[in-house]
Amino acid sequence: MYSKLLKDFKEMYMAYIPLMIILSSCLGSVAAMYILMQERSFSQVVQLSLCVIVCMAFNASILAQMKAKFVFNLLIASLVINTLLVLLNITFY
Repeated sequence: MYSKLLKDFKEMYMAYIPLMIILSSCLGSVAAMYILMQERSFSQVVQLSLCVIVCMAFNASILAQMKAKFVFNLLIASLVINTLLVLLNITFY
């Protein structure tokens, strides 16, 4: 499945760029919102830093015109990490 998605991603790379940026940024924003809704603690700072670092690394890889496979892997990492952060913080809110 990964190789099929990667192949499709490479073929339509320029068309997927705006969609990927919107998807990653929106999910990162939701994760940041749920993190900031919690009480202030050190773990909140770590979670928010992780969320921002992953989203910024993904966006920077697109702007730096990295290889499509690297960008795709960062997209997956961004989506997985931010989804986990959302689920983690929804359970505690």
